[in-house]
Amino acid sequence: MADVFEKISKRRTFAIISHPDAGKTTLTEKLLLYGGVLGMAGSVKGKATAKHAVSDWMEIEKERGISVTSSVLQFSYGGFYVNILDTPGHQDFSEDTYRTLMAADCAVMVIDASKGVEAQTKKLFKVCVMRHIPIFTFINKLDREALDTFDLLDDIEKNLGMATCPINWPIGSGKRFKGVYDRNTKLIEVFSDTRKGTKTGKSEKLALDDDKLDSLLEYGQLDQLLEEIELQDGAGSPFDLDAVRAGELSPVFFGSALTNFGVQTFLEHFLQMTTEPLPRMSSEGLIDPMKETAFSAFVFKIQANMNKAHRDRIAFMRICSGEFKAGMEAWHVQGEKEVRLSQPTQMMAEKRTIIEEACGGDIIGIFDPGIYSIGDTITDSDRRFAYEGIPTFSPEHFARIRQADTMKRKQFMKGINQIAQEGAIQIFQELNTGMEEIIVGVVGVLQLDVLAYRLKNEYNVDIIMENLPYTTIRWIENEQIDLDRLSGTADMKKVKDLKGRPLLLFAHDWSVGMTIDRNEGLILSEFGKA
Repeated sequence: MADVFEKISKRRTFAIISHPDAGKTTLTEKLLLYGGVLGMAGSVKGKATAKHAVSDWMEIEKERGISVTSSVLQFSYGGFYVNILDTPGHQDFSEDTYRTLMAADCAVMVIDASKGVEAQTKKLFKVCVMRHIPIFTFINKLDREALDTFDLLDDIEKNLGMATCPINWPIGSGKRFKGVYDRNTKLIEVFSDTRKGTKTGKSEKLALDDDKLDSLLEYGQLDQLLEEIELQDGAGSPFDLDAVRAGELSPVFFGSALTNFGVQTFLEHFLQMTTEPLPRMSSEGLIDPMKETAFSAFVFKIQANMNKAHRDRIAFMRICSGEFKAGMEAWHVQGEKEVRLSQPTQMMAEKRTIIEEACGGDIIGIFDPGIYSIGDTITDSDRRFAYEGIPTFSPEHFARIRQADTMKRKQFMKGINQIAQEGAIQIFQELNTGMEEIIVGVVGVLQLDVLAYRLKNEYNVDIIMENLPYTTIRWIENEQIDLDRLSGTADMKKVKDLKGRPLLLFAHDWSVGMTIDRNEGLILSEFGKA
């Protein structure tokens, strides 16, 4: 197994998180360029003539210029094998981001240099802190006018409650952005202009006393740099690799993903600072990939119809320990049966490559005939332990939907069920009615737009949608309660979920307490059982 442990030690698996439009997807594209995966990076703007970002593979993403689902991207660089989990930035798709973070060993937080820490960044950061995973910060868009560097660092520390340590330091911003100063080597890296979408262009590393700097930097920039570095060295947090790996200190890098300033520097430092795949908590304690020989993995994402040529379902698995072999038999813990892991693939967004083997730290896709759910554990271990479940979020927006063409009921039900199994939506039906309408619940209202779009484009079904006033959902824990005799409020609706479990929808939060008071012994929960 020594050979497997050596392979695992070279795996690096991380998620990229940010507020919308901070440049996260652009940074992802440039990392792929340096990994030799792409010859030309894509645009993430919704222009008909633009080459779209690899990670934004859905048609609706290309049209709107936003990411609405997580993508898995893989490449090799400097002896490391890198798995990137590119996540949606928009809050309406945050549930997908949260699940994806469960499969990452660390996170790269992208911040717009002109805006600092934004609302969605704070939410995602809290999830990272909760999991104690290392967080690396890339302050992006230095090619535009930026906030003061000290103000940016202070903003991160105050808003996120984490100490920062700049690994490099920017020289100017906007049209005056000339490069970065490496605090470790004490060299200034200046860049020639790079063509957008390529990694062409030259960089040069110069000592602080090099005469060339007189012609490369603007008047006063060198003196300002020396003053700022002296101040940072005296008052800032020192670099501590153990603190970084414990999720207590965030290394900060500056650059411009659009023009490639500082991207390669960030990548090389990042790979050296990160650790091999981290241990995962299971029903039998921590499973350490550097000690555990048995294969184990968990499902963190399911996606249907990724490729129109295939029209199948893919279960994304994070391998936590051991070695995976194509076609191997494994134990599906939640399904309580042996399964054959067939058609294993590595991903480049929606593109797939059949693989023969993988190991701890890798992300792979497995053909899903409809048996897997998010959070499921797969292992070949005789111990048959289960990894911790992935948290679900209660829907906050609801709509009643039905197919416009009554002859397309079969396609409608297939589409709605498959999309629900991906975890993007939750579907419910009213109790004791013969109605054909289905109630859909989502975390973010834009998910309803995505649902309508996907039903039309992937299943050829137009739908009629009616928004509902409900904002709060509660599952009934003690299912022996007589639902017919349950006394609720005027704004309450009784429904059941996909597994037939009863729940209640409310238009007002205060109605929950009132309903509990009116029904002795009633136990309500914000979350449904897995």
